[in-house]
Amino acid sequence: MAEGLVKIGNSDVVSTPMGLGANAVGGTNLFPNLKDDTGIEIVKTALANGIDMIDTAYAYGLGHSEELIGQALKGVTRADVVIADKAAQNPKLGPNGIDNSPAFLTQAVEDALKRLNTNYIDIFYIHFPDQKTPKNEAVEALYKLKQAGKIRAIGVSNFNLEQLKEANKDGHVDIFEGEYNLLHREAEKELFPYLKQNNIAFVPYFPLASGLLTGKYIKPVTFPEDDLRHSDPDFQGERFKNIVDQVNLMQPIADKHHATIAQIVLAWYMMNPNISVVIPGAKKPEQVKSNAQAMKIELSQNEYDHIDQLFK
Repeated sequence: MAEGLVKIGNSDVVSTPMGLGANAVGGTNLFPNLKDDTGIEIVKTALANGIDMIDTAYAYGLGHSEELIGQALKGVTRADVVIADKAAQNPKLGPNGIDNSPAFLTQAVEDALKRLNTNYIDIFYIHFPDQKTPKNEAVEALYKLKQAGKIRAIGVSNFNLEQLKEANKDGHVDIFEGEYNLLHREAEKELFPYLKQNNIAFVPYFPLASGLLTGKYIKPVTFPEDDLRHSDPDFQGERFKNIVDQVNLMQPIADKHHATIAQIVLAWYMMNPNISVVIPGAKKPEQVKSNAQAMKIELSQNEYDHIDQLFK
């Protein structure tokens, strides 16, 4: 395996340590004013700057993100890109209907293959747990698709630890995606030891905590009611002020590496032995370029430990 590449669980999928979180590529139900052309450009910029994993989901634009990625990858050698995709939202069950049934997941993969315009998906996640399907039966459906060559690695996302253990009853889970960042570190207690013991790769979402870990916020801000950050406790009162102060303490490290605070934070994740791939999102191609630069930053052990302690 080439230096710097990451192996995904027990599968034969390898990836760069940074991917692109593609929720703003075609995720018109999540963000206002997204343009298709920009979304396609974001994907192309990622690939041109050494990022080879593109992380999408049916939920991003209800299939539209997958379609745009399919367009962006026209003319790209398929083996040069790692597509990670997710499904669980079943429109037949209403706007919030979650379905992990084997029949639904099997059909979801077939539909995603068409939208992505490819004959296999590298990593396929069950995006959210439903309340009724035994999780090992859901994973078994994906295992059959893996044996058939339709997918190459099996993932679950947003499961609690008990659901993950049930999903992995037969040892088929290769990768887990869940919330983790310097501000929210609950995963370190029980989840990380289980993942390590079972050779399951880990991908954190919200790595930059909706922009809080980038250093761009200096004073209190308010967001419109339809913005995800509007009711986020991290953006309120004393907690917000403390976070901003902690984030600013990383500025000397950023200056030393001629980098931004966001790049330093991403470099910290890539050095973290519990993290396999970090997938920051981007609404502009320039952000992708900037994020990709973090792959060139080598933090010293002292710098890594200092950041670790700042946010303990």
